[in-house]
Amino acid sequence: MSAPASKSPATLHDVAREAGVSLATASRSLNGSARKVNEAYRERVVEAAQRLGYTTNLFAQAVAKGSTTTVALLVADIADPYFSSIAAGVIDAASEENLVVTIAVTGRNAQRELETVRALRGQRPRVMILAGSRPTASAFQEELRAELTAFEDTGGKAAFISQDAPPFATVLLDNRRGAHDLAVSLAELGYRDVAVIAGPSEIRTAEERLDGFTAGLAEHGILLTPERIIQADFTRDGGYRGAQELLASGLAVDLIFAVNDVMAVGVVSALRNAGVVPGEEIGVAGYDDIPTVQDITPALTTVRIPLEDVGRRALRLATGSASSGAGTEAGDGPGTIPMKTILRESTPRRQA
Repeated sequence: MSAPASKSPATLHDVAREAGVSLATASRSLNGSARKVNEAYRERVVEAAQRLGYTTNLFAQAVAKGSTTTVALLVADIADPYFSSIAAGVIDAASEENLVVTIAVTGRNAQRELETVRALRGQRPRVMILAGSRPTASAFQEELRAELTAFEDTGGKAAFISQDAPPFATVLLDNRRGAHDLAVSLAELGYRDVAVIAGPSEIRTAEERLDGFTAGLAEHGILLTPERIIQADFTRDGGYRGAQELLASGLAVDLIFAVNDVMAVGVVSALRNAGVVPGEEIGVAGYDDIPTVQDITPALTTVRIPLEDVGRRALRLATGSASSGAGTEAGDGPGTIPMKTILRESTPRRQA
């Protein structure tokens, strides 16, 4: 016995015939045309499409219009709460504009980032947002710029989060100022024997935070010598290994600053496993104020970035809705995102 023939999917012609309208009216009703359709006709078309199980061909729309309703968000590591918080903000703002967000992970690899942008261009997203720090020097920088320029020339829009990247829309984070102010606050609490678990030297965010922190300490006469700076991965395990290396050096240390919160969590674990009480014997500070750092013991001193607001602003800048009046803590217009030092139990005032 032969299998029954499968039913062909409904077409737009089928929907128009079922609704008793022209093909043009059916198309305008379902495909988001700027031309208005009589509401009664539109309802008939939508009901007919539902009865027939018709779904809009989004790829065909992309070819016709030059873009989809998709936002492509590129992050270094979606498991890092820094990037997942930014992604939450992008998704929230995108939903307000009936856009769908897809996420790609670059692993902080410049070549993978370039290849991902090239692949995404073929999918015709409306917006591409590149989150995370740029390398201080990359052989792929000019190629990436050319790809994004070509993307914008065909109707798309690119936006960056973190460092300035003209001529593309950018949400700037003042990492130097944030780290500088944190250093000043910690020096005023009495910390003098300071060490830093820095990120990879080629990552601009790590460089900016280290530079700002060093400058803030210098204002209080504290010299951050090279042996007190440990290069490590931008991860929890990087912070853990960096703290182990620092403890093994035998240097007198009363404070460890890790240039992001995830690394600082690793520092806290390494200290505790070595029999050192974090916040009592050695203070610990991070940067970003990811949600989890209020819940670890001791609660972590850090620099607050309004990460979800950063994601919202990036999406609104890219879509041109930044001046729509929907304000955020970070604001929607151009400019630099403000940072705020948050002092918690991991850095109590030092006894004289």
